[in-house]
Amino acid sequence: MTDLFESDAPPPTSQPEPGEDAPLADRLRPRTLADVVGQDHLTGPEGTIGRMVAAGRLTSMILWGPPGTGKTSIARLLADSVGMRFAAVSAVFSGVADLKKAFAEAEKAQAAGQRTLLFVDEIHRFNRAQQDGFLPFVERGTVTLVGATTENPSFALNAALLSRAQVLVLERLDEAALDLLLGRAEELAGPLPLNPDARTALVASADGDGRFLLNQAETLYAAKIEDPLDTDGLRKFLQRRLAVYDKDRDGHYNLISALHKSLRGSDPQAALYWMARMLTAGEEPLYVLRRLVRFASEDIGLADPQALVQCLAAKDAYEFLGSPEGELAIVQACLYCATAPKSNAAYKAQKAAWKSARETGSLAPPQNILNAPTKLMKDLGYGKGYAYDHDAEGGFSGANYWPDGMERTEYYHPVPRGFERQVIERMEWWERKRRERQG
Repeated sequence: MTDLFESDAPPPTSQPEPGEDAPLADRLRPRTLADVVGQDHLTGPEGTIGRMVAAGRLTSMILWGPPGTGKTSIARLLADSVGMRFAAVSAVFSGVADLKKAFAEAEKAQAAGQRTLLFVDEIHRFNRAQQDGFLPFVERGTVTLVGATTENPSFALNAALLSRAQVLVLERLDEAALDLLLGRAEELAGPLPLNPDARTALVASADGDGRFLLNQAETLYAAKIEDPLDTDGLRKFLQRRLAVYDKDRDGHYNLISALHKSLRGSDPQAALYWMARMLTAGEEPLYVLRRLVRFASEDIGLADPQALVQCLAAKDAYEFLGSPEGELAIVQACLYCATAPKSNAAYKAQKAAWKSARETGSLAPPQNILNAPTKLMKDLGYGKGYAYDHDAEGGFSGANYWPDGMERTEYYHPVPRGFERQVIERMEWWERKRRERQG
């Protein structure tokens, strides 16, 4: 990777050199795509962005990822890399008038032979009608749209816009990427006033957010601390809980892996130990709760539907009580998950269904289950032959709900444990009735 401070590339035209009084995060913005940290799967030679830049042609895209992972920087550098004009709007501060102005300027540039990359920050904040407004300009090539969002595009953006833009997923910065970023800060501004353990704790506290890490570093520089702080001193100075992990043995991801696997292995004693290791080291309780919520769906699912309820209730209880009282609710959720019957059937069903949807995404629903709110739609056969299940014997019609040309596929295979034993019985009864009524 090209080093930020040794690059011979001229400053990009869309990103002027920041002054010495600019925030540290701004002064450390990457100057080339090679300087972007933690996103090599996209910006590297074999990545989607890397290949586009090599070909000299961009397509519209949505950059989806957590805060502080480089979405804005990548958008600016993309324009520089292929010689495009860069324009930007923010869905937080911009309205229809701003969009019209941006499109008008892009049309003038297009007439002069200049292509425009339009960067839209927080694009999910535009409503559906505003999102539709982008479509004709994207289709005509007036702008190449690069949207940035922290929200799932499947829910936050409309289908018409998604069909015209490729979704690229940015990853939360890992420890190596954050460490590299902090090293660049130290090369620019000097060594941080931290001992090695405190420096490791500072990196862990960023939780994948590069901007947050640099802002914390800038706070330390501004304080002009003479004697290096240890981990406890850093925690007191920043007024923030800090995780204390040995890089080689007890890293952040090693401990959460140990907790997750202990839960999966139904060992409540070991799970409680690993969770205690994390929380007493200063790990953010909400991070542990997020992992428990994920575990409740991934490894328990419908074997015990109450697991997810318990974890979300623990999150609410912790936010209501705070530390240390609220941590008992986290313990309760941990023990519930460890002692619950296990099933990864929902997790496997999601992966299988997503794969199938990507492969058959153009198939329309059968007409019998389409709504027909207008006479024209009724005349076209929408809703014809629909069987209302509540009127059928046993509340089950056995009708076909699959697209024409696609065979019925089984994604969900419940396990004979916990509540899923009852689910198996229901599904077997429905399948028998379905065969009877269709055969």
